[in-house]
Amino acid sequence: MKKLLILAYDFPPYVSVGGLRPYAWYKYLHEFDVFPVVVTRQWDNKYGNKLDYIAPGETKNTIIENSENGIIIRTPYKPNLANRLMLKYGENKFKFVRKIISAYYEFFQWFFLIGPKSELYFAANEYLKTNKVDVIIATGDPFILFKYASKLSNIYNIPWIADYRDPWTQNKNNSRNVFIELWNMFFEKRTLFNVNSTLTVSDFFKLKISEIIKNKPFYIIPNGYNPEALINSQNILQNNKVLSIAFVGTIYNWHPIRSFISVISNFLNKNPSAKLQLNFYGINITSELSEMVSTEFPNIEQNINIYPNTPNNVLLQELAKNNLMLLFNYYSFMGTKIYDYLAIKRAILLCYSNDKEALQLKEKYYNIEKEDEYSHHLQEDLIKETNSGYIAQDSEHLLILLEKLYKEFTETGQIKCNTKNIEKYSRKYQTEKLAEIIKNI
Repeated sequence: MKKLLILAYDFPPYVSVGGLRPYAWYKYLHEFDVFPVVVTRQWDNKYGNKLDYIAPGETKNTIIENSENGIIIRTPYKPNLANRLMLKYGENKFKFVRKIISAYYEFFQWFFLIGPKSELYFAANEYLKTNKVDVIIATGDPFILFKYASKLSNIYNIPWIADYRDPWTQNKNNSRNVFIELWNMFFEKRTLFNVNSTLTVSDFFKLKISEIIKNKPFYIIPNGYNPEALINSQNILQNNKVLSIAFVGTIYNWHPIRSFISVISNFLNKNPSAKLQLNFYGINITSELSEMVSTEFPNIEQNINIYPNTPNNVLLQELAKNNLMLLFNYYSFMGTKIYDYLAIKRAILLCYSNDKEALQLKEKYYNIEKEDEYSHHLQEDLIKETNSGYIAQDSEHLLILLEKLYKEFTETGQIKCNTKNIEKYSRKYQTEKLAEIIKNI
C-alpha cells in the first residue's frame, strides 16, 4: 500500500467546499490501496460564518487522529494580529492596519516560513523525519501549500503533486493588478519547477494552468458528490406546505441575485396568496442581502430565511427538504454545489443562460478569461445530460417557469425530479482515479 501525505488547509470540520475534496481522499483512498496522511489546521465552527476562517484552534498542541481511513494531523492555529483585531472589534474597525499586517504575511511567507499557515509545513516536516511517504500532494488554494510541498520534496526526495481547485495566476481578480499578476506568475513558476504532476478539476482549468506550467503530466480529477448523501437523503420528503427554493454557499459579484429576487417579488405581487420560501444556507453576503431585500423588496422579507454555515452531512439533509435548488451560472467552470444538488435528487433551477443583466455582470466581474475551444455552459450541459432540472434563459423566462412550477407544486405537493446517470460524478469514483495516478508515480 502506498502512503500519501496530503497538505490541505481547508478540511472538516471547517465548512468549506474546498475542504470536501481532500476529505473525500482521506475517506476513500484506503479502499484503493493508498494510505492517506492529512496535514491540516485545527478548525472550530464557533461563529458559523467567515470568522471561523480566522478563529483560533482549540489547543496549542498538535492533534493526531488515527483511524482505519488514515491519519489526520491537526496543527495549532493562532490568528495573527490583523485577525485578532477583526475578531475583537469587527470588520469595520482598523481596516487599514489590518490590511498592512495581512500584506506583510502574504509577502514574506514566500521568503520565510512565517505566518499561521507555516504550521502545516512544520508538522509535515516533523512527520517525514520518522515516517516514509511515497507521494506528497498539496491542494490549493492557499497556494503557499505548493511551496511547502516543493520544499519537502527537495529535502526528502519525494515526488509531489500540485492540485489546483482553481487557477492561480490566471484568476482575473489577480490580473487586474499588474504587480500581483507578475508576482503570482513568478512564484507559480518557481514553486512548481520540481512538481511531478498536476491535477485540476476541468479541461478548461487545465488549459489555463498549462499556459504557466508546461511539460508536466496533467490529470483531470473533477469534484463530485458524496455518495453517502444519496443514502442519507433518499427517505427525506420534500416540504409540501410551501414551495421552497434553496441556495447554498458563495454568491459572487457576477451572480444575478438582485434580478432573481426581483422576479420572486414580481411573482408574489402577481400571486399574493402563493406560499413560497427562499432558504439561503451559509452565504457570504448575509447583511448585504438582508439590506437589499428590506430596502428594495420589502414585500418578500417574510419569505426569506438565511441560515449559518452547517456541516455538509447535516446541510444536505436540510437541502433535501426543499423543492428546488437555485444555481447561478458559472459559465466556463462547473463549481461544486451542482454535484450536491444532483446527489439529493432535487430539481435544479439554473439562472440564467442568456440574460442581458447577468451577462453585464459577467463582463464586469467574472474572474476567468474566456477560451473559445471549451464549453461556456458546463452546468447547462450537465443538467441536460442528467435530466436534473430547469434552465431559465432570462428573468422573463424565470417568471414563466415559476408560474409553471408553482402550479405543479399546488397540484402534487412536490416538484418532480428525474435525475439520472450521476454515478460517475461521485467523489468516491474520482478518488479511485486519483489512487491510480498515485500508484503509477
